[in-house]
Amino acid sequence: MRKTTRRTVLAGGIAAGVAIAAAGGLWWSRSRKPQLGMEIPEEFLQRGVALLAEHPSIDVHSHPGRSFLVDAQPESPVIRLMRDGFEAERIADMRAAQVTASLFSVVADLPLLSLEGGGLSAVREFAEGEAYRDFNRQFARLRSLIADGLIRPGLTPEDIRAAHRAGERVAVLCSEGGDFIEDRLERLAKVHAAGLRSVTLVHYHVNQLGDVQTVAPVHQGLTDFGRAVVHEMNRLGMIIDVAHATQATCAGVVAESRVPVMLSHSNLHSGAAPAPRLISIEHARLVTDAGGIIGAWPSGIESASLADFVGQIFALVDAVGIEHVAIGTDMDANYKPVLTDYADFPLLAAALLARGMSEADAAKVLGGNFLRVFDAVTAAA
Repeated sequence: MRKTTRRTVLAGGIAAGVAIAAAGGLWWSRSRKPQLGMEIPEEFLQRGVALLAEHPSIDVHSHPGRSFLVDAQPESPVIRLMRDGFEAERIADMRAAQVTASLFSVVADLPLLSLEGGGLSAVREFAEGEAYRDFNRQFARLRSLIADGLIRPGLTPEDIRAAHRAGERVAVLCSEGGDFIEDRLERLAKVHAAGLRSVTLVHYHVNQLGDVQTVAPVHQGLTDFGRAVVHEMNRLGMIIDVAHATQATCAGVVAESRVPVMLSHSNLHSGAAPAPRLISIEHARLVTDAGGIIGAWPSGIESASLADFVGQIFALVDAVGIEHVAIGTDMDANYKPVLTDYADFPLLAAALLARGMSEADAAKVLGGNFLRVFDAVTAAA
C-alpha cells in the first residue's frame, strides 16, 4: 500500500478536472497546504470522486474568494492587506471537484474586527447605520456572482437538488452575524426576499441577539429581541445558525425555534488546551436532540492534517449520530485550515470511506443532512 499525497492523487488522474489549487490554503494571509496524515488506497480515491458525482455535496459555511473584503476598509491593517475578490477561482474549484453547493456568507461585524493576539475580536461599536450599510456592500457582491452567471442561486432545497442533477453549482447566501438587523425586525423579510437564506445570529461582536463564545457573557443567553428574530426566521423559512453562540444562547434558540437549527462550524473539545470556539458534547446535543446539525470545522485548532479532521468528524458522529453531522469549511476565513480548497473534497470523501464510513453515511455528512434541515425549515415557513 503506497502512501497517498495530494501529488499522487493528481498524478494518478483519478478524475478529470480534480486538481489541487496551486495557491494552497490560507490562514488569512499565510499560504499553506497541510499533510494528509493518512494512507488512502486507490480504490477509495476513486470511490470518493464517484460519491460526489452521485450525491449532492454541500459546504454549510464559507467565504469563498473573501467577498467580504471587496471595497472594505476594516479596522485592522493586516486584514486590509489580505487578497480578496477571487470568487471565480473558488467556484471553478467547486465545479472541478463536483461540490454541488456552498453557503456563501457575509461577515456582519467586519468593520469592527481586528486581529489581536492571533485571533479576531471586535475592537469598537458600530456607528449609527453602519452595520446595515456594510451588510449591503457585502450582500451586493454575493448577489453579483449570481447575476453575472458564475453560480446559481440556492433559494430552496430543490434548487440544490436540481443543480446536482444538471451538474451545476449553487450558492446559498447567508450572513455570519445578525448585526445588520439592528433593531429593525422587518429587515429579515427584506433580505429574505432579496435571497438571504441563513443568519448566524452572533459572530465576534456581542450584538443585540445574544452572547458569543469568545468574550464574557453580556446578556446571559438569548435576548428578548433574539427570541423575536428566531420566530421571524421560522416564519420566513430561514435557517438559524448558532455557531459562535454561547451554550446558554444556543439553548435559548433551540427552546424558541419550532424547526431544527444549524451550528455551522465547530468541533468537540478533546480535553486538550481550552479553545473557546470548540463545544462540549452537551452543547452539541442541544442542537442535535432537536433535529439540527453540526458542521465539522477543518480548522487548525486541535488538527494538523486532513486525517486529524476526519477523526474530529468521527468523534462528532459518535457523540450525536450520523444524521446530525455536516461539513462547514469556513473557506478562505479559517484558522490554519486542514481542508484548504474545494479540490480537497474528493480526498475528504475518500478519507471518510477509507476510515470505514459507508457510502450512504458519507453522503449524509457531505450534503444529505443539510438538505434534511433545509427541507424542514422551508416546509414549516
